[in-house]
Amino acid sequence: MTHDHDLELRPTAAQTEAALNPPPGRTGGDLVVETLAGLGASTVFGLPGQHALGLFDALRRSDLRYVGLRVENNAGFAADAYGRVTGEVAPLFLSTGPGALTSLSALQEAAAGSAPVLAIVSQVPVAGLGGGRHGYLHELRDQQAVFRDVVKSVHPVRTQSQIPSAIAAAWESALSAPHGPVYVEIPQDVLLAPASLPQVTAVDATPHELAPRPELTAVAADLLAKAERPAIIAGGGVVRADAAGKLRALAEKVNAPVVCTFGGKGAFPWEHPLSLQSWMEDRYVTDFLEDADVLLVVGSGLGELSSNYHTFKPRGRVVQIEADAGKLESNHPALGIHADARLALQALAETVEEREDDKAAGRVAEVLNAVRARIDSQELTLEQDVLASVRAALPPKSPSFWDMTILAYWAWSAWPGPLHSAQGAGGLGYGFPAALGAAAADPTTPVLAVSGDGGALYSIAELATAKQESLNVTWLIVDDGGYGILREYMNDTFGQATATELTRPDYVALAESFGVPAVRTSPEALREDLAAALAAPGPRVVVLPAVLRMFAPTHLG
Repeated sequence: MTHDHDLELRPTAAQTEAALNPPPGRTGGDLVVETLAGLGASTVFGLPGQHALGLFDALRRSDLRYVGLRVENNAGFAADAYGRVTGEVAPLFLSTGPGALTSLSALQEAAAGSAPVLAIVSQVPVAGLGGGRHGYLHELRDQQAVFRDVVKSVHPVRTQSQIPSAIAAAWESALSAPHGPVYVEIPQDVLLAPASLPQVTAVDATPHELAPRPELTAVAADLLAKAERPAIIAGGGVVRADAAGKLRALAEKVNAPVVCTFGGKGAFPWEHPLSLQSWMEDRYVTDFLEDADVLLVVGSGLGELSSNYHTFKPRGRVVQIEADAGKLESNHPALGIHADARLALQALAETVEEREDDKAAGRVAEVLNAVRARIDSQELTLEQDVLASVRAALPPKSPSFWDMTILAYWAWSAWPGPLHSAQGAGGLGYGFPAALGAAAADPTTPVLAVSGDGGALYSIAELATAKQESLNVTWLIVDDGGYGILREYMNDTFGQATATELTRPDYVALAESFGVPAVRTSPEALREDLAAALAAPGPRVVVLPAVLRMFAPTHLG
């Protein structure tokens, strides 16, 4: 029996020629890089190690660009950012045991932030697998089990014939909604053995689309059209699905105010009359959302930060669109729609009837005025001026990457556009290596990294990477002498801080020792110094000695 929709399975003449006449000297590592190239990869991040040398030797025979970092965790952050800014899979080559384990917190952030990272990790030889009793260097009893709780999917390889299919399956998993990091494990001897398989020339790993069920969008559209006080929470899933235009069309059609989560910044225009911006931690905004009779949540699980630390208690009907089935109704009962944000918003915008409301914009303005009045009453001019200077210095199309530092906490709420931060998993050290990954993706656009002095010490070694690769990254280090946000938390909770003060280097001298130009600035000179650094080629460091404070997001006293 034949079908009109049968796939064309006959190899082309070029594929047949390549298969029958493979180049000499190929190994299992070549099968890996051939598969990646066939899938469309162009850049690989990583760090070599004993069991993974077959991967790195094969890179020498390929056209793939390699960006090597100095610490595996930082290589993971760089791959995370590459995946976020391009929407493409970012391959990450790691070695066995300690090398692989060092990447775990970066992969946790990639999972929390839905970044498509493809970790290809070596293993001890096949004969040594299964128990940790063989005495191989770097041996773990069950290496893939360590990663299983962190990544989206695990793909073990034990023979060369499994390599192309395993990588293709992992690639498809990484790019299927919800995006996320995946893990492929290949033993050392499989990577090193001569390849008897033909050259990999055709690989299909098209991600599947996750469309909404029509009966659910019909009910959701009816709820929105008939609502008296609808509101929308836009999460990171809207940004990753490139669905900002569809969100705006829907919001305007039903006159629903929109607040963007910290991960969803950029999903809705900041100055739009319906925009509640990103003041997710402010109680005025929380109260407004609680008062909505229909609340549409798109691409957010309403986790800790998006629910004002789980103080948010909606009183109306919640409709939740989420690609991660595990997050559907995980925090609040809802009409759960398991779907990609772009497809679901398109279905809603095409289905819903227009809803008139000439008071919505006024209600939004009232809330934002209350938020601003609260901030203005707290004598936080320094913090607002610093953030404004950073914003003014950054070119409009330049991405920014923020570590877990007080200025980033400000930016989550007050930065008027897209940004990338580690607020998914919340680990330190993300900002600078992530910015390097973004700069590798687009060498023509300067990139900003923002860290505190505590977070900077996690990734200071990557100044060598920035210099070696001539990456256009400017690193702003806000030096307050310790873990500033933890100092503030402890002072507020216990009356004094412990273990938060740090002896740290002279960051200007240290950067210059790597051959990276650096300047020590002040709040008054920050805008000019930062703009000059961003305009210069290659890496730059700007150090701002300053002690910043957080705003109080609720009533004082």
